[in-house]
Amino acid sequence: MEKSVFVIALAAVSTQAMSAAYKIPEQSINSTALSGAYIANANGADASYYNPAAMVFNKEGATIEADLTYIHLTGIEIKNDSPGFANDETKEENFLVPTFHYVSPLVGNARFGLSLIAPAGLTKRWKGDNRAFAEDFTLKTIEINPTAGYKFNDRFSIGGGLRAVYSQGKVKSSNTAHPLVTVGRDMDGESWDFGYNLALQFRATDALDLALTYRSKIDLTVDGDATLFGSVPPGLPGAGFPLPVYNDGARVTVPLPAALNLAAAYTFNDRTTVELVYERTYWSAYKKLDFKYDRDLNPVFTAVFDDPIKKKWQDSNSFRIGITHRLDGKWTLMGGFAYDKTPIKEKYIGFELPDSDAKIFSLGARYQYSDKLNLGAAFLYDKKDSLKLKAGENINAALAAGAKFEDASAYLLTVGMNYDF
Repeated sequence: MEKSVFVIALAAVSTQAMSAAYKIPEQSINSTALSGAYIANANGADASYYNPAAMVFNKEGATIEADLTYIHLTGIEIKNDSPGFANDETKEENFLVPTFHYVSPLVGNARFGLSLIAPAGLTKRWKGDNRAFAEDFTLKTIEINPTAGYKFNDRFSIGGGLRAVYSQGKVKSSNTAHPLVTVGRDMDGESWDFGYNLALQFRATDALDLALTYRSKIDLTVDGDATLFGSVPPGLPGAGFPLPVYNDGARVTVPLPAALNLAAAYTFNDRTTVELVYERTYWSAYKKLDFKYDRDLNPVFTAVFDDPIKKKWQDSNSFRIGITHRLDGKWTLMGGFAYDKTPIKEKYIGFELPDSDAKIFSLGARYQYSDKLNLGAAFLYDKKDSLKLKAGENINAALAAGAKFEDASAYLLTVGMNYDF
C-alpha cells in the first residue's frame, strides 16, 4: 500500500510558478491572462512578486493590486486494470484565492514591495475505492514576500526578497473503502518555513527586456499529529485482528525545489509586447519521503506508514509565451499559452497526485477606468494529458496491472483592480 499522506502534497508544490504538480502560478490578473509569461514585462504592483528587479522601472508613485481568483478543478477518472480495484473518479473542487501586491514610490534608486499570495495547494478527494488512499487530500499555503529592487542606471537593476511560507495540510484515508485495505489514517500538520528570491533585469534596448529570476529551495519542516487505526490486513498472521490506535505526533522534512526563470520581452511599435519564458524547476531534490514518529509503531503500521518511500522525481521544464496589446488609451488585451512538463515518473504516480503534462491557454483584458484606477479580468484553461500506466510500470500495488487517468483539467477566473497613488 502507498503512504499518500499530506506531506506528499507539500512536497509536490512550491511557492512559485512550478512545473506541473500542485501549483497556483497565477497570482494576479496579468499572470492568469498570460499563462505565467509575465517576468521580463512585469510592470504593475505584481512585479513585486514576479520580478522585483523590474518594479524599479514602474511609473512614478506607489501602486497596489488586489485580486480574487476562482479555481474549478474537474473530476479525474481512472480506469484501473488491477484485479480487485474498480474504476473511480475524484470529486470536483472549487476555490476562491485572494492575492495582494504593493510597490512603493521610488526611494532614490530603490523601490520596496510586498506580496501576499496563496502559491500552492488544492484538494483531491476520491469517491469510491480509492478513498482507501486519498479520501481527503488538502493543502493550503500562504506566502508573505517582502521585496526590494535597486536600479544602477536606466538599463540594469537587481532585486530580491524573503519568502515566509505557512503551510497547512490534512489527509484522511478510509480503512473500509476497499476490502484489501484495512488500515487508515487521519493526519494534519503545519509549518512556517523560509527562503529567498533573486532577480536581474536588463533593458537591452528601448524595445527589448531580458530578465532572470531565481527562487531558492525551501526545506519544508512539517510538524503535526497523526492517528493511525484499523486491523491486520488479509494475508498476514492475525488477519482482521484490531490494531492498537496510534494517536501522537509525526513530522517530516521535505525539500521544495529551487526554480530558475529566463525571460525575454520585445515590444513592437510601443503597443504590442511578446514575452517568452523558460522555466527550470529542480525537482530532483525530492528523492524520498521519510516520516518520523514520536513513538514506535506496530509492525503493520511500520510497513504501511513508516518505511521510506523512494520518489526520485526529475527536474522539469515549462515553456510560456504571452502577448500584451495596448488597444488604445483605455483597453489592454492579453493572451498566453504554456506547455508544462510533469516532474513525476510513471513509476511513482499515486492517487494523491496523478499528474501529467499540461497545455495551458489564457485570455484577459484591463480597462483604465480613471487616471488612478485600472480594472481587469482574465480566464485560464489548464488541460492535462491523459496518463496511461503500463502493467508492471508503477510501484503501487493498486496500479500494478496498469491504469489510465483522464479528464483532468482546471479553469481559473481572476478579477481585480490596480490603484496608483
